[in-house]
Amino acid sequence: MQEFRLKVSEPDQGLRLDQYIIRNLSYPISRSRIQQLIKAKNILVNQKSVKTHYKIRTGDLVLINIPEPEKPAVAPEQIPLEIVYEDQDLLIINKPSGMVTHPAVGNYSGTLVHALLGYGCALSTINGPLRPGIVHRLDKDTSGLIVVAKNDFAHQKLAEQFQKHTVKRKYLAVVKGSPRHNEGIIDYPLARHPQRRQRIWVSFHNSKQALTRYRVLQRSADMSLVELMPHTGRTHQLRVHLKFLGHPILGDARYGSISSFKRLALHATELGFLHPRSEKFVQFKSELPQCFQRLIQKLK
Repeated sequence: MQEFRLKVSEPDQGLRLDQYIIRNLSYPISRSRIQQLIKAKNILVNQKSVKTHYKIRTGDLVLINIPEPEKPAVAPEQIPLEIVYEDQDLLIINKPSGMVTHPAVGNYSGTLVHALLGYGCALSTINGPLRPGIVHRLDKDTSGLIVVAKNDFAHQKLAEQFQKHTVKRKYLAVVKGSPRHNEGIIDYPLARHPQRRQRIWVSFHNSKQALTRYRVLQRSADMSLVELMPHTGRTHQLRVHLKFLGHPILGDARYGSISSFKRLALHATELGFLHPRSEKFVQFKSELPQCFQRLIQKLK
């Protein structure tokens, strides 16, 4: 158990408790984790438990008890990993198509988390024992680059960049047909489908903003190679946006493009961000899988 004490000074009066802690605690912690600790009564104000929306006052004494991280509830598995880069703070992994990022309903083995635990490196604890190290995710059938945090400091710094949409990401996709324009912006909000809960759709009701830039690199009458640059990172964003455009990604059985290509034709090819420790911009690239390259050859 780690214990911290903070005394509220006048400039911070009126802040929500979680906002105050984020601003003043010299320990890497997320707002959602703070809210969990408040509900669990591990954060007290003047020796009393308070609500998460409590607004602090000058002179308040905030006591913060952070329990030791739970041991992972996931068993390590010896699964090969393609490590593009590694240092004391992070890993860049080239995830294969077919691998789920973290355990969830129906996927309790063979995930990237199982493989990371089998690899044996330190992992961040901010997202709990089922998602150690996981800052963002890729769909099961999407291949390509994903960053993993090895400590909570790196996790928080990376998560802030994803939240602010400053992470540079590029994907390559092969889509059905030939888009009308060579480039453009798809700016349609997304929400979970009210009946088919496993699906996302374009909706203007209870939805979230989603923006994708695209550029057609090669085209034929039957299919096209498209570069995708998502500004936001909504679930299934690229797949749903291209479906809505009338050009679903090849191999996407969920969103209407069953084809002879045996996997989803979507690959995360570039990933760039400010390194959490050096604060210098770093960028990583991944070559397309061979099956993907053979598919593109048909365009030529």
